[in-house]
Amino acid sequence: MAVSPPLQRPTNSKRFPILPENSDYFEVSHSLRAKAMSTDHSILLLQQRPQLWAQVRQWRQQGLRIGLVPTMGNLHQGHLSLVEQAQRHSDRVIVSIFVNPTQFGPSEDFALYPRTLERDIEQLKAFQVDAVFAPSPDEVYPHGHDQTMLLQAPLKLGDTLCGLSRPGHFDGVVTVVSRLFNMIQPDVAVFGEKDYQQLLIIEYMNRELGYPLEILRAPTMRESSGLAMSSRNQYLSDEQRRQATAIHQQLSWCVEQLERGQFVTKADYNALEAQATKALAEAGLAPEYFTIRRADNLHSFDDLPAGSQLDVGQPLALRVLAAARMGETRLIDNLPAQLVQSKPA
Repeated sequence: MAVSPPLQRPTNSKRFPILPENSDYFEVSHSLRAKAMSTDHSILLLQQRPQLWAQVRQWRQQGLRIGLVPTMGNLHQGHLSLVEQAQRHSDRVIVSIFVNPTQFGPSEDFALYPRTLERDIEQLKAFQVDAVFAPSPDEVYPHGHDQTMLLQAPLKLGDTLCGLSRPGHFDGVVTVVSRLFNMIQPDVAVFGEKDYQQLLIIEYMNRELGYPLEILRAPTMRESSGLAMSSRNQYLSDEQRRQATAIHQQLSWCVEQLERGQFVTKADYNALEAQATKALAEAGLAPEYFTIRRADNLHSFDDLPAGSQLDVGQPLALRVLAAARMGETRLIDNLPAQLVQSKPA
């Protein structure tokens, strides 16, 4: 049986340093700003499982539909858009805030990941969220995260793209998300399309394990420059932010080329990927990957014979995905593309 590379866990997992807060970092749209004007709302802070279970049981007895938005905190407008989508599909919304140690590698930024719980709660209170579940690591991993039972992400989805440079990352993601599903038992859970590979893996897990809940997809929120919103954007200088917009620019360019219908062979795809990768490097980024994949399963087209055309008589959903480093900050983004190609005569 094939197995994933062993999960390398971070050291000093009990340390939770707080970074200085930057109040100018978050951009708020007019609709979100209007909603945030009223702060006359109480919010439940739940930190232990018995508290959570009692509250969920009470809502269930009232026949209420429960929505979940899982986060690691350090919230921005993108997270708040997930909250709004959850509110449209449920009667009560729980936002979980937990920086999950099992999805970080030893050289990643677990210890430095910003913990801004008080500010996060104030934002969620303004958006009339019903409860925040902010457990300690011991609540999520009672035997310690280094002794926990780990789920394994599906190999074909988890051991490609981000999984290549972050071995074990998606094992940690499905492990913590499954625990949140078990503890909260929501009717719906909302995940953003910015982390598209993660989204597909969670959808797969939901089907595989038979959770009685619906996964809702939320579109990527962007800054005015096109840069995908991310908690890690705050690490970027103004100049690096400007340079990082090249990711969205190249994704958009590639989608435009694909949807013209003129690029239909493996060589065409490879050429588009190579040209976009070169452009990212010329913009000052360090590209990790830039790739065109099937949207439903992230399969590449590398197994097509050289020079062969895609034989599709109906629209084919693609996803163009990129990962690159801007200095020490790793950025990811993606865009959908719809390939319409008639069968060769």
